[in-house]
Amino acid sequence: MSIESLKHTVKELNGGGMVMILDTGAVIGPESQAMIQALHSRSTGGVKHHLEILAKKGAENFMANFYVGYGHKSIGDCGTITLFIEGISMLAAKAIQDWALYSGQEASTRYVDFSKQAFIDPVGSKESNEILENWRQFYLDSRAPVEAHLKEQFPIQEGETEKIYDKAISARGFDILRGFLPAGASTNIAWHSNMRQVADKLALLRHHPLEEVKHIADKIQEALLESYPSSFSHEIFETTENYNHQWMNEDYYFTHEAYPKTSILYNGIDTELLKTHKKVLEARPFKTEIPKFVAQTGMVQFGFMLDFGSFRDIQRHRAVTQRMPLLTTEHGLEQFYLDSLPEDVRKKAGEIVASQEEKIKKLKLEPETAQYYTAMGYNLPNRIAGDLPALVYLVELRATRFVHPTLQKRAIEMANILEKEFGSYGLKLYLDEDPGRFDVKRGEHDIVMK
Repeated sequence: MSIESLKHTVKELNGGGMVMILDTGAVIGPESQAMIQALHSRSTGGVKHHLEILAKKGAENFMANFYVGYGHKSIGDCGTITLFIEGISMLAAKAIQDWALYSGQEASTRYVDFSKQAFIDPVGSKESNEILENWRQFYLDSRAPVEAHLKEQFPIQEGETEKIYDKAISARGFDILRGFLPAGASTNIAWHSNMRQVADKLALLRHHPLEEVKHIADKIQEALLESYPSSFSHEIFETTENYNHQWMNEDYYFTHEAYPKTSILYNGIDTELLKTHKKVLEARPFKTEIPKFVAQTGMVQFGFMLDFGSFRDIQRHRAVTQRMPLLTTEHGLEQFYLDSLPEDVRKKAGEIVASQEEKIKKLKLEPETAQYYTAMGYNLPNRIAGDLPALVYLVELRATRFVHPTLQKRAIEMANILEKEFGSYGLKLYLDEDPGRFDVKRGEHDIVMK
């Protein structure tokens, strides 16, 4: 079977995007894998015997009866599928990825040509389009002067290759200017998941406050019913639907007054229990995770301010629980994005930010819809909770010179608090000794076709 002959299931999205379920060409597909594993749990006949049953009867009726009909949801864990969702807003991408067991990838703003990339405009008026295009134009006009400014600040050093150096400068420039991109800028994501998790997530996405997300959920459901009708025809319960609709529309987005500084909002660590793990904590070597059983000592909740652009990065940490912040202009643009610009560009940035805020207000939109026209550099209150193994992994990974500076700063602050609170119990952290240094190795963090 050739790549060209594979029959992917494709559903077009309004506005030019699409949902595609990947056909891998596998003879034993996701439903068949699930069936074989389920049979293996109920019979000692061996996998070869189960393959014979599969060949004779197929997996469709089995999945319809046991996974969907009888509600054996764990069977859905045994078959995985891959979806590609293209041409969706940053907001929609975050909504899909807002799931503890999400696995997948998203297009990086560093590698997208925003001179051509579509921006999602739910209002569709001349005024709303003008706001989006103003952000685009500022982003494009600022790239060259920002990169020139960075080269003055961080001149190439002896032994550094020009190609890698230029890539590192470009990466830093993209990290600065992403703060001026609207959340309505489109992106592409891949979602690899087992069938159970896809079904459970769709049950929430179809009640999301954003019409775009509900539309995407409908198209994913259509594609799944076409590809795997036996596995995605779950009964819909009105009481469950009503409940999900209510909380998704009333409580999904997180808003809060500004946190004055990064701090612990709640400390639920059982320090007496933590004492018993002191040897384990002290003996942990570099690049090694804390054993998961230490999570039994309890949870810590942090509150801090972070721009939406960097929230997109910290949201990748599925082991901690985070709320989805509502993107608004209320708390102002993160100062890093302005301070990183050359003086003439900084002046223009101040002017466009003030102008854009006024134009967004004049649209008189619901806060959820106004997000599409709001730049990703605006500060937002964030709240995360996690156990010590999860939080230590997060801060050690994000407190390095290779991480966006606004997230790096918050990770360092959280790390310092964790060391202060739990260092006497054996907790030690391995942190970048010079996190503010410009490192050209950042230019090597790319995926390039050889």
